[in-house]
This record gives sequence, structure tokens and C-alpha cells, in this order.
Amino acid sequence: MIALELKDLRKNFGKTEIIRGANLQVQAGERVAIIGPNGAGKSTLFNLISGRFAPTSGEIWLGENRIDGKKPFEINRLGLSRSFQITNIFPKLSVFENLRCAVLWKLGYKYTFFKFLANLDDANELAERLMEQIRLDKKRDVLAINLTYAEQRALEIGITIAGGADVILLDEPTAGMSKSETKRFIQLIREVTVGKTLLTVEHDMGVVFGLADKIAVVVYGEVIAFDTPEAVRANARVQEAYLGSHVAEHQAAAA
Repeated sequence: MIALELKDLRKNFGKTEIIRGANLQVQAGERVAIIGPNGAGKSTLFNLISGRFAPTSGEIWLGENRIDGKKPFEINRLGLSRSFQITNIFPKLSVFENLRCAVLWKLGYKYTFFKFLANLDDANELAERLMEQIRLDKKRDVLAINLTYAEQRALEIGITIAGGADVILLDEPTAGMSKSETKRFIQLIREVTVGKTLLTVEHDMGVVFGLADKIAVVVYGEVIAFDTPEAVRANARVQEAYLGSHVAEHQAAAA
């Protein structure tokens, strides 16, 4: 079953073509890392998929729903959620309050102005469970602004999954973390995305090879390879795109 599909996707900014006919087909439950050189168009792809940008042409399908051109909140309600490179949380609310806000729409409260949040047992219980999932239950009443950087990123992951989306987009989730924090965070991502489809933009190759089932390589706005980590690692075109043809020459000389 296809969870997400890009068909000849293109995006121009003025006369500059950033995404040049990108094609990608992600199966339900796959963990996919999107990699590529700086300026390759990775973040633009995420912005197109999540509705921040409208494509110039092409199609984006979320399951059986065509979503290109829809607004971000519409796409979210169809089952796709994303995090951002810059941590996006409510800094002056506690960990618990952040998560409780994130689950309200899922539970059907929507624009409810005549209920006390403290009395919403289902929302409170779900927020408590999410806190345990992201391992911040001991920080329940700490304001988000007072969390460590890694804890803030974990909270954002919690907010991202709170709505119950089946497709999760994480934009450089481990950027700025130490090696030990990164190792713990990879395990956290694995745990909270079980049964979901995951796409992540990531520059740390250790994270990529430790997390992804498949890797999509984006160069100059095109997906030049989409395969298992082992196959991508051995792909001569990928090696050249990242490091230049001297890599292939060096390998041939070593052999």
C-alpha cells in the first residue's frame, strides 16, 4: 500500500527551478531518509509535501488523497504531520500543557470554549501517555523553555505524533545533538513511529544508516536514487554527487 507518492513534482521560484520533476513512491510503514548536498531541494520537498508551498506542477498523493495545493491544516487532518528544523513548541507552557494542546483536535474538541481543560479526562490521559512515550514524564510541569535542547526536540516529536497521523515528516531531528543524545534520539524515533510511515531529512550519515529502511537521494531537485542503505552506499552516481568522481577512482585503485 502506497502511503505517499510524488509524481513529476516541480517547483519554481521566479525563473529558478528548484524541484525538477521529482518522483518518489513510499510504501506504508517504511522509514525513508532524504539526503543530498546543501541546496539540493530537500527542505523544499518537505514544504511541498506538507503544504507550506504549492507546487508549480506535478502531483502529491497521501494514500488515496491528492494533496498538492492543499493548506497545511487540511493535509494534517488527512493524516500527515511534520516537525521543523527550528524547534516549534509553546515555550511558556509546561510539557504536559504542550501535549494536551496537541491532542485536542484529534479527540474532537476543536473550537470548544465552554469546557475546562482540567476536566477533559481523555485529553489528560492521552497527554500523560505521550509524555511517557517521549520520556519526559519526570518533566511534566517544567516549562518547555526550561528544557534542554534534546528534551525540547523530544517534546516536538511528541507534538508531531499527538494527532495520530500515519505519515510523519521529521526535518533534521538530531541536528545540534551530541553523539550520546543522537543515539538515544534515534531509538526514541524508532519507538514512537512503530507502524507509521516516516520521512526524515538528515545530514548525519550515522543517523541515516541507523534509522532508514530506504534512502532517497536528492540532487539538483531530482531523486537520483531510491533504494536500501546498502544499495545507495554502493551507487556510483550517489558517490559522485556527494564527493566527486575521485571517490570512485580511489575505490578502483584500492581494489
